[in-house]
Amino acid sequence: MSKWDHLKAFKVVRLNAELMPVPPFEEGLHRQYGLAPLRVEANTTEAQLPHLQDCDALFIISAPLTPEMVERLDRCRIISRMGNGTDKIAVDLAARKGIIVSNAPFFCVAEMADHILALLLGLARKLPQMHRHLKAGAFGRARDESLALPRLSGLVLGIVGFGATGPEVARRARAFGLRVLATRRNMDAGRRQAERLGVEMVDLDTLLCRSDFVSLQLPLTPETYHLIDAVALARMKPGAILINTSRGALVDEDALVEALQRGHLAGAGIDTFENIEIFAENPVPPRHPLVELDNVLLTPHVSGLSVQASQDCTRTAVQNLVSVLSGHLPPPENIVNRGLAPRFPLKPHDPALVAD
Repeated sequence: MSKWDHLKAFKVVRLNAELMPVPPFEEGLHRQYGLAPLRVEANTTEAQLPHLQDCDALFIISAPLTPEMVERLDRCRIISRMGNGTDKIAVDLAARKGIIVSNAPFFCVAEMADHILALLLGLARKLPQMHRHLKAGAFGRARDESLALPRLSGLVLGIVGFGATGPEVARRARAFGLRVLATRRNMDAGRRQAERLGVEMVDLDTLLCRSDFVSLQLPLTPETYHLIDAVALARMKPGAILINTSRGALVDEDALVEALQRGHLAGAGIDTFENIEIFAENPVPPRHPLVELDNVLLTPHVSGLSVQASQDCTRTAVQNLVSVLSGHLPPPENIVNRGLAPRFPLKPHDPALVAD
């Protein structure tokens, strides 16, 4: 008899099963814990909603979990997000219904930091322009533009959102000789770590005015929607570079295009978009002004991906769900809607519960 036999009594649904099929590593975890998730796509058709109504737990990756869908969760104990961001999930409604929303907040910290530095370095050395010049045989122009580049060491990187990823970006940036500024909603929370890393904590306006590079590393909320709008972009230093690997809607994309076209910003590195649907069922090449610019580096929401990150994310999501179905809370840092009254009583987190 397995210690996980009790999990067979629960109905688990795994959304995004067509757009993002279950990989072998996830299959192995399902077998380990005796889970047999029902695999459905995430939509609100009448054919799919009954699968949600009587489920005890829910895995979700990228698709929205709308209020209409959450309202149907009459028995659900946990919505386990296989990833970090939860802006597409009706989190507050889930909390009112006693449903824990969990995530994997640290699974791709190293990958994100590496990607941010890759974008920064590529834009600082004008690699998009150099690539175009080489293809055109414009070698002299490439040399002339490169002779006007500033040395990276001594320039300033401003990190907006000094949470999990911010310190890792700061460590990498300091190795290149960059000075680092940072800001966050609770300035005191990150101040001690910032001091250890040689990072100066400042308010957002100061950061925008002083930074040669600005990296956005914060969640999308009603308060941060279009945080970087035309006014914020105008505050940035002429010739600065914006990097966004967090959520597309943090930036007013129309205002960003205008700032890039008129030369106020020297470039932008963007991995997430408000108006390009990366997870469309049948994607087509995007028709977007950013794609037409030669002073940008664009990647399709891949900054957090690697073999190890994918495995860490999946393991955390599965263990969050197993903890709840075993009568325990997930680790506190993995609970998005902390402070809720769970639909079913739960004991404190037990690290030994899923240690194997």
